[in-house]
Amino acid sequence: MSDDVTRPDGGPPEGTPMRGRRKLWVAAGVAGLTGVVGLAALGGLAARDDKSGDADRLADTQASAPKQNVSDAGRADESGGDQAGKGEDDWSGGDWSGGDQSGGDWGGGKDDRKHDSRVKEVPCDTDKLIQAITHANKTNGATLKLAKHCTYELTRSEHGNGLPVIKEPIVLKGEDTKIVRAAEAERFRILNVGSSGHLTLKDVTVKGGQTVALKMVPAPIRSFELPDPTEATAEPARKPAMAAPKPSAAAESETSVAPMPRSGAVATARSGGTATAVPGSADGAGILVQRGGRADIEHSKFVQNHAGGNGGGIANFGTTNLRNTAVEENSANGFGGGIFNTGVLRIEESKVSKNSARLGGGGIANGTAPNGPTVGGGTVWVWKSTISHNRTSFIGGGVFDNRGETTITQSEITDNTAGTDAGGLVAFSDSRLSLEKVVVARNYADDEAGGIGVGGGSNAVIEHSVIKENVAGGAGGGGLFNDEGTVTLRDSEVLANQAVGELGVGGGILNDFGRTKLISTKVAHNVATQPPGGIFTNNDGVLIDRKSAVTDNRPTNCKGSPVIPDRCFG
Repeated sequence: MSDDVTRPDGGPPEGTPMRGRRKLWVAAGVAGLTGVVGLAALGGLAARDDKSGDADRLADTQASAPKQNVSDAGRADESGGDQAGKGEDDWSGGDWSGGDQSGGDWGGGKDDRKHDSRVKEVPCDTDKLIQAITHANKTNGATLKLAKHCTYELTRSEHGNGLPVIKEPIVLKGEDTKIVRAAEAERFRILNVGSSGHLTLKDVTVKGGQTVALKMVPAPIRSFELPDPTEATAEPARKPAMAAPKPSAAAESETSVAPMPRSGAVATARSGGTATAVPGSADGAGILVQRGGRADIEHSKFVQNHAGGNGGGIANFGTTNLRNTAVEENSANGFGGGIFNTGVLRIEESKVSKNSARLGGGGIANGTAPNGPTVGGGTVWVWKSTISHNRTSFIGGGVFDNRGETTITQSEITDNTAGTDAGGLVAFSDSRLSLEKVVVARNYADDEAGGIGVGGGSNAVIEHSVIKENVAGGAGGGGLFNDEGTVTLRDSEVLANQAVGELGVGGGILNDFGRTKLISTKVAHNVATQPPGGIFTNNDGVLIDRKSAVTDNRPTNCKGSPVIPDRCFG
């Protein structure tokens, strides 16, 4: 069995890329909003017993002890104290071979639960860390206790990775410890988990990873036109969709060898007639988790990493779990400024904030848009977490999902920005989105869907949630824009959202040839430039039950013949 799905740098094997054409939403400028909202705004809607107890908040406090700083070109600084000298007899050599380190307490099986008897202390010396990981890969894994308050500074790489590829169950256990790419070093990612690897990362900051951008994919383009709100409420004719960008010559040939994936796109390999996501060499600047690999990350931080492809902080093609972890100030030239996923991703009591992506998913991208090879999303669970102050030049400021499944509970999606559509989050195409006890607030899109966008073939269920104070700068859908999808709002509120464009309609909800059902839901105090401020629809797809209310919206509550007048209160 191969240790890696692809090459050590994460590049794809030979194969033929899949082609696909799906609808896309498009570009304008970027702006932002501020305001005040929290989970408390849910009131009675958000009340539920939590057997697990109160969640610990992420702490950004700095340790009082002095920091150590060491590069992989030499030994620890004098400030390393006794830690710097520990283990010098155990590790030798300056390359990644680790020398002959067999025997001793490195024996044992692959089960990482047995590693407690094989804990090795790694001094504040980057060469020693590289050697320790190399040796652990050769001896069925290990628990490596990193030096307290140490900064392991990486100055060189192998196959585009600052540290050796993780091929066994390996625990990196720090204590206010940092692993950082040197500012003037060549571009490389920090961590890479191979197909047989299992990395457990505890109390470690991963900073400054950077991968080289290859060739950019075309930007998303418009594929639909909104109805003119000044016309009658009868169903208007729609302009034909514009074609997606034509694939490259290599992609056109079914018999050609797959090229290296372009930045912002993920390669695909044929497997039984289906598309399988393969990491690109530019994906995952902080950490890349390959198919079959696993990463469990606790009480850690991924900051200021930049991917020339997807996943500025984290690119997951395997299984990754984040708990009490911050993913902040990362960026990607493609999708997923903070995190990119096509595998299985679970985020608990964590923070994804201040990240940016050029094409989509400023915070989190679950799959990519169909520019070039078609790659759908995986599975994402988010629980008791915050996704805030992320941005993208195109679609999905906070969260972008394409052909995947995203479930978010007891969380906040706030203050995110999109240059085109879906400031908060988007279920782009054939996606499954579930929100429960979630606040979607103060997000901004320069065109449509200030808060939430739901695209063709997608299904969204929103329960016990609040969509509040979001703004669409273009044609409409300040709170929710349903474009040929299916949306169910249950026991929720759509409040004080705005559609501020010259022809903006549906400050609360814009239903564009979709199906939107309101059950015990309130749509109130929303504003649009053109009527209505509450709900606009151009088909018979809006259903409002008797326990719902559409009221106090400006300039009017509803427009569209299928909307039941006595539910809209004028």
